[in-house]
Amino acid sequence: MTLEKWRKCNLYYYRDIEKFYQFLITPNSQILEVGSGMGDLLVCLNPKYGLGIDVNSQAIEIARQKFPELDFCLEDAEYFRSHQVFEYVLLANTVSYVKNIQRVLSNLHKVCKPSTRVILTFHNPAWEIILNLATLLRQRMPIHSLNWLCFEDIENLLNLEGFEVISHTKRMLFPKRFPLLSWLCNKILAPLPVFNNLCLTEHIVARIRPNNIDAQRNIQNMTCSVIIPARNEAGNIEGCLTQMPKLGKHTEIIFIEGHSTDNTWEEIQRVQVKYDQQWDIKIAQQTGKGKGDAVREGFAMATGDILIILDSDLTVRPEDLVYFFQAVASSSCEFANGCRLIYPVSRKAMPWLNRIANRFFAWLLSYLLNTKIKDSLCGTKAISRKNYLRIAGNRSYFGEFDPFGDFDLLFGAAKLGLQIKDIPVRYVPRTYGSSNIHHFKEGLILFKMCLYAAKKIKFV
Repeated sequence: MTLEKWRKCNLYYYRDIEKFYQFLITPNSQILEVGSGMGDLLVCLNPKYGLGIDVNSQAIEIARQKFPELDFCLEDAEYFRSHQVFEYVLLANTVSYVKNIQRVLSNLHKVCKPSTRVILTFHNPAWEIILNLATLLRQRMPIHSLNWLCFEDIENLLNLEGFEVISHTKRMLFPKRFPLLSWLCNKILAPLPVFNNLCLTEHIVARIRPNNIDAQRNIQNMTCSVIIPARNEAGNIEGCLTQMPKLGKHTEIIFIEGHSTDNTWEEIQRVQVKYDQQWDIKIAQQTGKGKGDAVREGFAMATGDILIILDSDLTVRPEDLVYFFQAVASSSCEFANGCRLIYPVSRKAMPWLNRIANRFFAWLLSYLLNTKIKDSLCGTKAISRKNYLRIAGNRSYFGEFDPFGDFDLLFGAAKLGLQIKDIPVRYVPRTYGSSNIHHFKEGLILFKMCLYAAKKIKFV
């Protein structure tokens, strides 16, 4: 049976892999595929420049004829050399076939930059007997001497060659198209806990491990913008400045006032004049509604390399922002998520019912995003301006669904494969005003957003 006939025999399986890569990869990117076969995966990703390499001369010839707009080279990944740098490096089932995985990963390290995402697909070792049986029944192309690697094996190999794992997911319980059964197994059951462990296809997203020397240089040279949405927080405005640490080479502070009924706007104007010599302060009155809109307006005004959100109620201490800045500037993470549940929290600051709800949504979001998050509702977050612009450019996938602003960033960061980490903060009761949050109403909104995220991220 020819290569194309084998693909048609298992087209349902290959189309699912293509769909997964399409979810993760931004179109018009520089993409290298190692083990590109006949080029079907590479072409469906709409690359700005696409290079596929493979040791199978027949596959390379077919790919060149089918997709002349892409480059395909007959080359062994163990000896691959290139002066190009790519935004994505793909190994779709390739680690199962190569003889020296470490050498391949070492070569690929040289064509990656800090923002490059390496995406690997491989088979769950628990399926070895089933797949061998499928080969005997001529439902799968015969392949000899496969590497049956588990996640821990590949994670270790990546670590040895200077990479770190960002996320690990599994999908597909039933790799053949069969009416209703395929849909039930793969769309409904496969994403669920327990069932997910039984899935055939495993995916890893990885990146280059940050360099300590570059990290320290970035911390010293990068600039920062702190966006402070403020509604009915007149008594806290000056404290935002008096408690603010210097962040990086230059710190810009942006107040966005959101239709207050007290004198918050007047207070913002007053402190801008008072602290003009000490701080670079920008101010604006919100044109839309909601915290999410205020955050986006502030980000649009920002000029800093690192963008940080600080709630103006001062329940998170501004001095803790230094840890957010350092984490993102050093590339220890690419999205810093505030976590209030490391240090002790008084019941006044976070009542027990709020804490239970927080832990529930943290578990739910961790499951949906395939990233461990301990605190889902902390408003303090940080991201590089470059990555925020990528999220904003990719916002059409989710749409304008988030009135809070936090989850638009979280979901967008997860879709781009950014490294998300919790940053501990000290959470204290507010000393002025009352919360603008209506817990029951906004809890329902949050639950609806989680259902929306499940549809757009997990059950795709």
